[in-house]
Amino acid sequence: MLHIFLKILKTGSFKQRNFANENVKTRVKMKKIDVSPKADETSQTDESRHFILGKKIEDKVKRLFHGSLAIRQIDAGSDNACEQELVALSNAFYDVERFGIHFVASPKHADMLMITGPVTRNMAQALRRAYDATPDPKIVVAVGDDAINGGIFRGSYGVLDGVNSLIPVNYCIPGDPPSPMTLLTHLLQILETHNLETHNLET
Repeated sequence: MLHIFLKILKTGSFKQRNFANENVKTRVKMKKIDVSPKADETSQTDESRHFILGKKIEDKVKRLFHGSLAIRQIDAGSDNACEQELVALSNAFYDVERFGIHFVASPKHADMLMITGPVTRNMAQALRRAYDATPDPKIVVAVGDDAINGGIFRGSYGVLDGVNSLIPVNYCIPGDPPSPMTLLTHLLQILETHNLETHNLET
């Protein structure tokens, strides 16, 4: 309980770890992403930085998904920290829908699954059904340390640890929880990697 309490108090302040290759069988080895501003970006405001990032994402979405990327977010048993950051993507400041990113209510309409939290035993069947209902080709992203390897809940009797213990995971976004800017930065990296992979398959 003390770990959970501290996590709530320090949401967003934990040092992020790169779990891209830890207990997750990714299709493509993820690059280590530095989300800090570059030297020529230090003078930019947060609003201009995320707008530039969003326009890059919009360009990738147009090429890969014909203008609209549908994401189904699934809570597999999280503490709601990652959900708060994902919800922030739709607020007036980030407003990711203008870049072609839409969160949908049904996995049947989704191109991508973003899964948060360690997989609890009570959610295992529901997660499997949602995965099976998502049309191929689908992209599965584990969001947050808990979804990647169980986080502070790893080894608990009530969880199955990371998402990859139940379904295949293509990519992961580390953080406890990842901030909206971290989510956008990794999403761009995922789309770039997916674009390269798709191009290689076609050639």
